[in-house]
Amino acid sequence: MLPEALEARLDAGHPWIYRDHVPPRFRAEAGDFVHVECGRFDAWALWDAQSPIALRIFSRHKRPDADWVAARLDEAWLLRQRLLPQGTNAFRLLFGEGDGVPGVVVDVYAGFAIVVSYSPALRQVVGWVAAALSERSEIAGVCERVTRRKDRVSELRQLSGEPPPEVLLIEEHGLRFEVDFEAGQKTGLFLDHRENRRYLRELSAGKSVLNLFSYTGAFSVSCAAGGASHVTSVDIAAPAITAATRNVAHNALPASVHEGVAQDVFEFLEAAKRAGKHWDIVIADPPSFASSRAELFGALRAYKKLHAAALSVTTPGGLYAAASCTAQVSPDAFRQTLAEGAARVGQRLTVVHEVAHAPDHPYVAGHLEGRYLKFVLARTLPLV
Repeated sequence: MLPEALEARLDAGHPWIYRDHVPPRFRAEAGDFVHVECGRFDAWALWDAQSPIALRIFSRHKRPDADWVAARLDEAWLLRQRLLPQGTNAFRLLFGEGDGVPGVVVDVYAGFAIVVSYSPALRQVVGWVAAALSERSEIAGVCERVTRRKDRVSELRQLSGEPPPEVLLIEEHGLRFEVDFEAGQKTGLFLDHRENRRYLRELSAGKSVLNLFSYTGAFSVSCAAGGASHVTSVDIAAPAITAATRNVAHNALPASVHEGVAQDVFEFLEAAKRAGKHWDIVIADPPSFASSRAELFGALRAYKKLHAAALSVTTPGGLYAAASCTAQVSPDAFRQTLAEGAARVGQRLTVVHEVAHAPDHPYVAGHLEGRYLKFVLARTLPLV
């Protein structure tokens, strides 16, 4: 029995119950499905003995099993068939809570499924997901990407079917990108920005573009394919810059249109400001600045610093595309960092476009934490 104060939130679809809301004497084995009650609300939830999220709500009607998980996967596949754009074979098939399987993500790249889970307690569920995927003729192989927390090194575990190639070329809106499943970030590519890349592609003709925290250059390639006059990619990781250069070549774009710089972004921006350099479109998509609520203040401060530095090299009247994947920072708070960053450098910003992640990343209406990505396109102008 849970505190009745949680009833309205749970009834609205919020799938998490934190440890401090669980009766202190409750005991279960990690990964067990337990029946929970809260006022008139009742459901089946998975027990996690280690995570701050002690219980993840799975079903209002029955104890989940392999068939129940397979049905959720079928629902997710049907939705992606409706959403997936032409010329694209990389997408998020299962988005955890948003698709009714909390804590488990599945990304599909040209027929290879990569599974990620966020707790050891989900081991049995991962097995059910892998089994359901292996039954689909569209899936050539299923792997699980496991990251060791101690050293942050990732490895692939083959679960079924064929192993993926070490580097795979996928297609997105007719463009080609290489994906490295082991060394790459996330599952290999930031699929949540797919539609944002297409949007900037349509705005880039004849413009100079600066892509900060560029990773393997997906935004850069998209802008170059849209007719950008020149694109500069900046990332501290030299292998990512090398991959960005290869992605330019994969799309038969002239090498001269792209420059890759392996350097700390803040150092690059300071040097560019001193040199008086400006770009028509500046993109800033940094890694998460906070992994917990305790780090929120530092994250907000870092975003303000980044915005001020990036706006200092944006052409007056140009466009600044700012993104945040930090779940602890709300859309309202992120917009406020933009306003304060612009104020630091004496500029005014007008927001012209604002979205979240791509539509293959659905989130439950009652679970706003599932809307983690913020993408804001703003026009920058001098104060008047």
